[in-house]
Amino acid sequence: MTEYVEVHERDGAARLAELRLAEPLTTPALVTSVDDERAGESDGTGPHPIIRDAGSQWTGDVHVPEGDEATLTILPHRAFPSGTPGEVEDAFTVAPESVEFSSAAVVSPDTARNLGTDAYVLAGAPGYVGHASAFLDAVRGTREAIPADTALYLPGVATPRNAATLLYAGVDLLDAGRAIVRGTQRRYLTTEGDYHLDELEELPCSCAACRRAGSIEEFGQEACIDHNVATLAAEVARVRQRIRQGRLRDYLEGQARQANWCTATMRGLDQQYAYLEQRTPVIRSADLDAATEDTLRRVEIQRFAERVTTRYGCRFDEQPLVLVPCSAYKPYSESKSHRRFHDAIQFRGHVVSMTSPIGVVPQELELTYPAQHYDTVVTGEWSANEIEFVSRVLGAYLERTDYPELIAHVPAEYREICERVAAEHGVEFRYTVTDHPTDGDSLGNLAGALEGYPKYQKRERQHNTLRAVADYQFGEGAGDELFPDLQVQGRYPQLRADDADGEQLAALTGRYGTLALTHAGGKRWQESTVPTKTVEIEPFVPHGSVLAPGITDASDDIRVGDEVVIDGERAFGVGRAQMSGPEMVESTRGIAVEVRHVEET
Repeated sequence: MTEYVEVHERDGAARLAELRLAEPLTTPALVTSVDDERAGESDGTGPHPIIRDAGSQWTGDVHVPEGDEATLTILPHRAFPSGTPGEVEDAFTVAPESVEFSSAAVVSPDTARNLGTDAYVLAGAPGYVGHASAFLDAVRGTREAIPADTALYLPGVATPRNAATLLYAGVDLLDAGRAIVRGTQRRYLTTEGDYHLDELEELPCSCAACRRAGSIEEFGQEACIDHNVATLAAEVARVRQRIRQGRLRDYLEGQARQANWCTATMRGLDQQYAYLEQRTPVIRSADLDAATEDTLRRVEIQRFAERVTTRYGCRFDEQPLVLVPCSAYKPYSESKSHRRFHDAIQFRGHVVSMTSPIGVVPQELELTYPAQHYDTVVTGEWSANEIEFVSRVLGAYLERTDYPELIAHVPAEYREICERVAAEHGVEFRYTVTDHPTDGDSLGNLAGALEGYPKYQKRERQHNTLRAVADYQFGEGAGDELFPDLQVQGRYPQLRADDADGEQLAALTGRYGTLALTHAGGKRWQESTVPTKTVEIEPFVPHGSVLAPGITDASDDIRVGDEVVIDGERAFGVGRAQMSGPEMVESTRGIAVEVRHVEET
C-alpha cells in the first residue's frame, strides 16, 4: 500500500506529486544519494539528497537497512541491463521485502508489477534513452504495470536537453549522474545541446558556477560539473512550473526539437494515444499554443475532432450549413468578423467555423475546450498536414449531417479544403466570397445565398446549444435523453437547463463550455441509456471531496475534469473527476472527485 506518494496535478503522463518524507518533496525532482557531497549545491538548486541504496545482491547477501522517514530506500535488488532475456530475469529476480518506511524497488519492464513499494527504479535506463521506440515501450510498460500513485525513477540518463521529454513520458525522479559524468569530460550542457569547453568563447549562462568563473579561461572541470547540475535542476523546476500551468506540451513542442531523439519520442507518444489520452484532462483553463504541426496530434485536438465527428448531432434541420473561417478572438461569435457574418446570416444558417488545429467547430461548441482556449500561428497559408487533417474532419462531419445546402463563406486558402472534401465525399459547396469574407460584396453574396431560408429563434439556438454540449460531453444522443422537456433560463453563455417543472438539471459553464450537473441532472443521466461515468464509494456521505481510499470502483473512461455520478449505499451525488477512472481504483491517496451536490440516501 502506497503511503508516501500523492499526485496533485496531471498534464498528460507528467504529474506533479508530493513525496511525503520528513521534508516533503515535490516531484518531478532531481534526487541523489544521501552521501553525495554535491547535494544542494549549485546556487541552492542542486539534487535533493533523499536516496539510500541498500545495494545489489549480485555481490552477495545484502540486508535491508533500518530506513527512516527522511529518505527513499532502494531495497536490495538484482538489476539487469536492457535487452536481458526474460528467462534470465525470471531466474535471478528477487522480490523486495515488505518494509514500514518509504522504499523503492528495482524493476525492468518485464518484471514491473505492484510490489508494495512507493517508488520503482527502472534498471537499464541508459540502454533505452536515445532509442525512441525502446524507451517508450520501457516507460509505458513499467508505468502501466505499477500503481498510479507511485513514483518512477530513471537514474543515469538525464541532461538539460532531454529532461522535459523524460518527464513528459511519465518519469517522476531523475538524477544528475549523466550531467556529472559529462562535466568530468569537460562537456558544458545546456537545454539546446552540449559543447566542449574548448569550443566556447564565452559562457552562455549566469548560474553561480558561471558567475564565479567570470571568463572561459577560469572555467575548469569542477565548475563545469556544477554548471551542468544547476542547469539540469533548473530545467526540472521549469517542467514543474509548466505542469502547474497545464502547459508542458506547449513547452515540449519547442524543446524537443533540440534533439532528434526527443522529437521522435514526443511523436511516438502521440502515436500511443490510449496511454496519453487516459492521462490528459478533458478541460483546463490554460490556453493551448498551436505553434507547430505537432499540435495536430495532441490529445486535446484529436479528442475534440473525434467527439464532433462521432457524438455531436446537428439539430438545425431546415437551415443550410454556412462554413466560415475562424477568428483570432475567442469565442468566435464575439469577434468583429463573426459579428459581420451574423449580420448577413440573420439566423438563417447553421454556422460552423473551420480552423487549424481544431478542425471544425459548430457554433454550439464554440465555448467548449479547446475551441476557445487556443492560439495559432497565422501565415495566410495552410500546410499539407493542416489541409489533410481539416479535410478529414470536415468530411467526417458532413457524413453525419444532412443540410439542404452547403455554403462556404471562406477565403481562398480555405477553398482548397472544401474542394478536396467535395471531390472525396460527392458534395457540392456554394462559394460566396469574392475577395475577402468581410467585404461588402462577399457579405452581400452570403445574405443572398440565404434568401428564402427560415430563421431560427434565439431560444432554439439556446436549446440546441445545451443539447449539443451534452452530446459532446456525455455521448451521442445524450442531449435528447437528458433534456427531452428542456426549459432554458439565463442569457448566453450563462445558460441553465431546467425540466418542465422548473427544476434545474445543469448549467453551462462559460469558462470551459461544458455542463455542470445538479443532483437531479445526475439522476437523469444515471437513469438514461447514455453510458454513465460512475464512481462507486463505500457507505459514507462525502462532503467537499471523495478521496481515493473511499472508492470501491469507477468507470474506466473517466478522465480528469469529467462530470461523474457518485453512487454509494448512503449517498448519491455529482461532481468533477480529479483522477482518471483507473487511477481512482488503483490509488490509495489523493482527491479523486470534487463534490458539487450530494444527498444522503
